Amino acid sequence: MFLGIDIGTSSSKGVLADADGTIVARAERAHDVSMPYPGWVEHDAETVWWADFVTLARELVRAAEGAALDGLAVSGIGPCLLAADAEGNPLRPAILYGVDTRAAVEIAELAEEFGAQAVLDRAGSPLTSQAVGPKARWLARHEPEVAARTAMLLMASSFLVHRLTGRYVLDHQSASQCVPLYDLRARAWATDWAEQVVPGWSLPDLAWPTEIVGRVTADAAAVTGLPTGLPVTAGTIDAWAEAASVGVRAPGDAMIMYGTTLFLVQVLADPRPHPGLWGTCGAWPGTYTLAAGMATSGAVTDWLRKLVGGEFTDLVAAAADVPVGSEGLLALPYFAGERTPLFDPDARGIIAGLTLRHGRAELYRAVLEGTAYGVRHNLTAMTEAGGRAARLVAVGGGTKGGLWTQIVSDVTGLEQQLPADTVGACLGDALLAAEAAGVDTAGWNPVVDTVRPHPDRTAKYEEYYRHYRELYECTTNIAHFLAAEHHRTGTSS
Repeated sequence: MFLGIDIGTSSSKGVLADADGTIVARAERAHDVSMPYPGWVEHDAETVWWADFVTLARELVRAAEGAALDGLAVSGIGPCLLAADAEGNPLRPAILYGVDTRAAVEIAELAEEFGAQAVLDRAGSPLTSQAVGPKARWLARHEPEVAARTAMLLMASSFLVHRLTGRYVLDHQSASQCVPLYDLRARAWATDWAEQVVPGWSLPDLAWPTEIVGRVTADAAAVTGLPTGLPVTAGTIDAWAEAASVGVRAPGDAMIMYGTTLFLVQVLADPRPHPGLWGTCGAWPGTYTLAAGMATSGAVTDWLRKLVGGEFTDLVAAAADVPVGSEGLLALPYFAGERTPLFDPDARGIIAGLTLRHGRAELYRAVLEGTAYGVRHNLTAMTEAGGRAARLVAVGGGTKGGLWTQIVSDVTGLEQQLPADTVGACLGDALLAAEAAGVDTAGWNPVVDTVRPHPDRTAKYEEYYRHYRELYECTTNIAHFLAAEHHRTGTSS
């Protein structure tokens, strides 16, 4: 049996799987993010990451009913910055990934200091709100007493690994998102740049996600219910574990993850830096990836559901009867700014074309279509970088119901494969743990269905997509003014 546990943005999930990849038990725990100021998005590592892990681990161990456990892997949201002391105790809440946009000044400062092109060439990614380096410098500038006590730079997965094993280690994939602290081609810390950004900080040892980096200690076993000595792998960031869960591991494979945010990962044989995307190490040695992420997707659909009332099933059914183009509506889904390929934290959500005749069905479909246009925009950037996807696999809660995935295929003109199980990163974690134990995982989670585009709808969406791109360009100044007003008021979103 193999355990996989993932710490997500709004919930944590775990599975217990056997050596054939069959899920024996599942567990889930919901949690919230903290947004104390505009642009800040945080998690408390003790009450969210560790408390969730302990609860899920105990539940899954009980479900094992005494069967031997042979490995554990963990994943989590990232890249994050959790400043911890020498014992691994958090010194403040963790600063989350690209949805936290507090370090805009530091991003510009480091780009000037090192050179934007030099950063892209060496680190594989541009300096954006996704990067850890600017957030570390923000911490040193605004909370110097915390920075002075920081002895460990942790993420969700490495925090849990340290709690369980005592090891201070980070996987290469996660480290490659600590821009500009990691040299992508050398697959090592860029120690010269790190000394400029985080002087005096101790950086973790590096390992690959499938490497066993330690074993559960007696103290950790007493708290979690896990057996003492259970092998623990290095783990990784959730999106890459999610890609592993659906067999996205060979060059040309790509994953689209429908969740609170939307994420794309495409596997490459060589680095292909692009100014609008993130270039990272892959989950396995010898691979690289291009990654893209939208700041919202499921978050917008949930916002709309709460706003208009009703259940998702009813909204999906109603939106399915609305024709292509949502009766003349066009949505920019930038309700929390936008990440790739715009890298614009001050972008704002827009729904254009509203009339008194539009209702919740048209609004809901317009939001789904808006996210689909965002997917196409990101896939176009990947193609420009030389990373055209040969196989696209869909995963995540948004695959349920079928409408969203169908709209994305119709807008992009691409097929999407659907695996047997879309539980996501926690299943990928179990797979990584199994591979670390020497298990052949080739038969895990096979493809069971394919979403195919309708050519007539794809043709109709062409003009809508062109106007989608134009709408952002035409409204950028207005959106930035409104964002500045929002920040000026000092109220959290």
